[in-house]
Amino acid sequence: MKVKIEIDPNLTESEIIIKCSKIDDEILNIQSSLLNSENEKKKIVFYQDDVEYYLSLEEILFFEANDNDVWAHTPDDSFKVKYKLYELESTLPKDFLRISKSTILNIKKVYSINRNLSGASKVQFNGTPKSVYVSRNYFKLLKEKLSLEIGT
Repeated sequence: MKVKIEIDPNLTESEIIIKCSKIDDEILNIQSSLLNSENEKKKIVFYQDDVEYYLSLEEILFFEANDNDVWAHTPDDSFKVKYKLYELESTLPKDFLRISKSTILNIKKVYSINRNLSGASKVQFNGTPKSVYVSRNYFKLLKEKLSLEIGT
């Protein structure tokens, strides 16, 4: 395997491109390692009343804006965060994807999608009754990200 680093002073954000003839276990492991190292850098404090929680982003199913607050949802709980959705969207790892005006989804937590051709499609998670809706505008991008995630 070759490793090449190119320096481009015009870039505002570092970018890693993996070129391969096919996606195999080695490539998926490299991708996973890169994403995991990125997840470790992101620190978000979660709140319930006056208590601060320090959760891993891997525990989060989705972020949802409700009135003037943004909530992070785990399978069993909800936590307030002190960020706007657009701020989260620009700082969260690539496993998180905006799926509607009010929701950012952790694509690694998607269990099923009940497609609705005329409106929003319902996204469900394993082991919890929580669900969200992906708008038609974001549906195709979500399907593409999910296909990349599972390697098809």
